Amino acid sequence: MSGVGIGQRPENRRQQTVKVMWTAIWLVFLSAPVNDLLHGGHAVAVQVLGWAGLAAFVVWYMLLLFRTGRGDRTNAVLGALAVLGALAVLAAESALLALTLGREWLVLFVYVSIASGAALPLRLARWTIPGASVLLGALALVVPGGRAVMAALLVPALLGGFAMTGVRELIRTTVALREARATVARLAANEERLRLARDLHDLLGHSLSLITLKSELAGRMLPDHPDKAARQVADIEQVSRQALVDVREAVSGYRRPRLAEELAGAEVALTAARIVAELPAEPAPNGVCEESEAALAWALREAVTNVVRHSGARRCVVELLERRTPAGAVLELSVEDDGSGGPAPAGAPGNGLTGLAERLEKAGGALEANRFRHGFRLVARVPAASAADIGSGA
Repeated sequence: MSGVGIGQRPENRRQQTVKVMWTAIWLVFLSAPVNDLLHGGHAVAVQVLGWAGLAAFVVWYMLLLFRTGRGDRTNAVLGALAVLGALAVLAAESALLALTLGREWLVLFVYVSIASGAALPLRLARWTIPGASVLLGALALVVPGGRAVMAALLVPALLGGFAMTGVRELIRTTVALREARATVARLAANEERLRLARDLHDLLGHSLSLITLKSELAGRMLPDHPDKAARQVADIEQVSRQALVDVREAVSGYRRPRLAEELAGAEVALTAARIVAELPAEPAPNGVCEESEAALAWALREAVTNVVRHSGARRCVVELLERRTPAGAVLELSVEDDGSGGPAPAGAPGNGLTGLAERLEKAGGALEANRFRHGFRLVARVPAASAADIGSGA
């Protein structure tokens, strides 16, 4: 990047040079004082002092102007007082040069006004800019021939000063927008990482549990029933391939599980774990929004994975009901087992249930997971219709 954007500080020597050159372009209006020093007929000593004064003015002006966009000063009050003092020195030098060398030097007050707008906040610049203009007008009345150029200098002083306040506010707004955009990008990245973590946990936890179970079955069957062991190995290959596909889709953000598929997978996993499975005949009522169905599918996958891995159950009952509430139709999925385990060691909610609760909350639903009778029960509820359908009266 060769240039410097608004609100950005120069990051290297080249960018700093570009900014200096762009600012120096406007010093062309100092041609009147320069011409006066070259052809004004002043004595050599006066010329030397004039050149020294002009050089000091330009350096002081550039230092003030380069404060534009710097909003990170630790003490704003002391910073403003320092700028006011510097402007006072700049105005005093301009007045001294104009009174000593003539009306051509009144143009320096235009730069004083511009520096005020660039280096001071608006609440102060709205007073210093008119103040510099009033001082310009007063000196024009005193300096010989100053009345002739007073009108031509007052307008640029006022317009230039207030234009610089606009540029300063634009710089500050641009910096704030850049920071806000960076914050939004960080939040979006964090949200995507959470989504990916939930998806990978749900996908791999279920698939790897099933692979482990079938591997154990194949190992027990191998000595006496090699044909059955071969079928288990074939199932392991199929589950592994499907897990790979699911992970790729999850990473791409396109995976939306279906209840019918998850019910079929749940039956396979429970049967492989030698758990009697009682599943609903119908996967889901017609007309259920995709977001709610996907949330219930994730809930079923997580619940069955916990039953297989933690419960030690002999029986698992899955029910899917549609209930009517004052807020509208609600789908309720319950998974109940008769085991002695819980969702996590010490009864604390694990990463899976935490991520599942977040999924259901995003879909407008809720999660309940607790011990029930002689086992554990997980209940997931989601609205049967999406928020957009409810809002439109569908």
